[in-house]
Amino acid sequence: MLDIEPGKTLIIRFLTIGEAHTDGTRTLFFELNGQPREIRVRDRALKVTSRTHAKAGPADAGHVAAPTSGLITTIAVQVNQSVQRGEKLMSLEAMKMQSNIYAPVAGSVSRILVSANQNVEAKDLLATISTAS
Repeated sequence: MLDIEPGKTLIIRFLTIGEAHTDGTRTLFFELNGQPREIRVRDRALKVTSRTHAKAGPADAGHVAAPTSGLITTIAVQVNQSVQRGEKLMSLEAMKMQSNIYAPVAGSVSRILVSANQNVEAKDLLATISTAS
């Protein structure tokens, strides 16, 4: 039991720990006020076997970064395609909300580092755009 303020108490009951995931996390199962819940947490005792994703460089205008953690649902461009500043590149779904990711600069898409149905974390490098110099 956890008192969060006078008259408000949370009843938390731990159930079990899930198997290790390749990204070094585990799923914890618990009940909160009788409702089943689960959360994924990093287990520092595990060795991460999956490769971490490169992060976008804030100084590079051609780097396209993930604004939040989520799932890439669609990719609207291809490598070597010319894009204008503000053109839609891909869509990301986070917590049942869809958001579009737009080109930060005009140029040509030089690399796409993600695929549809791939999970990403905030600031992961999704694509690079080469600007015409």
